[in-house]
Amino acid sequence: MSLIEVNNLGVQFQTQDGLVYAVNGINFSLDRGQTLGIVGESGSGKSQSVLAMMGLLASNGKATGQALYQGRDLLAMKPADLNKIRGNRVAMIFQDPMTSLNPYLTVERQMTEVLQFHKGLDRKAARARSVQLLDAVKIPDAAGRITLYPHEFSGGMRQRVMIAMALLCEPEVLIADEPTTALDVTVQAQIIALLRELQRDFGTAIIMITHDLGVVAGLCDEVMVLYGGRVMEQGSADSIFYRASHPYTVGLLGAIPRLDAEGETLVAIPGAPPNMAKLPRGCPFSERCTLASAQCVELLPALLPAEHDAAVLRACHRSVQAVSELAAKEASHA
Repeated sequence: MSLIEVNNLGVQFQTQDGLVYAVNGINFSLDRGQTLGIVGESGSGKSQSVLAMMGLLASNGKATGQALYQGRDLLAMKPADLNKIRGNRVAMIFQDPMTSLNPYLTVERQMTEVLQFHKGLDRKAARARSVQLLDAVKIPDAAGRITLYPHEFSGGMRQRVMIAMALLCEPEVLIADEPTTALDVTVQAQIIALLRELQRDFGTAIIMITHDLGVVAGLCDEVMVLYGGRVMEQGSADSIFYRASHPYTVGLLGAIPRLDAEGETLVAIPGAPPNMAKLPRGCPFSERCTLASAQCVELLPALLPAEHDAAVLRACHRSVQAVSELAAKEASHA
């Protein structure tokens, strides 16, 4: 049995413009020590999929399907039962630590409360454990700085505090929602290296939510590419990076700056993401895809094993060969 198994996960929001289908039929499984990267542009459904799993959707949101943790459906749990797992066995690093941390409480108070609630530790033992985790995430003088307030830390240090808080109870699953956003590249590299070290030490399974394919390349085993709330392509990191078989994945890869191509021109994906309240009838990417045909516009493609690799799933009417030719053509124009 997988540690996490998600089956046909859907997320809908009731809005003034009608029903918004933010996530549509996501499936994946995750074993101990594995890392899954979920990538895509803003609004593709990345964050909403994991917020649904954690029971943290907005009040107008509704989740369907299953999100099984050790065989127990998180979506069907009562709040009291979910609270015993959330922040304990399954923890989350949120995108913006400044809004996720309480500005009125010291870091010590926020960390010790987690251990007192989930582990029943007294204040002294909880403080010692908190200092130990701050040391583990490379915060200098952890014993002295634990008494500070969030605003007294830099952006990179606040993110480290968030990681330490998520790891306090040694979770089996760690969900990281854009953990390197708004950090400079040096700090980003440090955070990725830190997550890799912590995974090695604790054996934690990680779900990494990001729009940065460089982050995925440095950390993830499996990759799921989302667009318009649907999976476009899903497979191993090697398959996605070196043998991309969906036009959207090719477009994302073409927009990554390369250090080995002097004078390179980046290839942007034309157009804008779809209105999630009025998704296209067919493939959600059809309005921006240079390979789109009438079939793509009218018929939603099924997520099926790719011709070149049965372990890779892709949702595209066009052949892998046609997409490969597109990738080569775009590379020649770069």
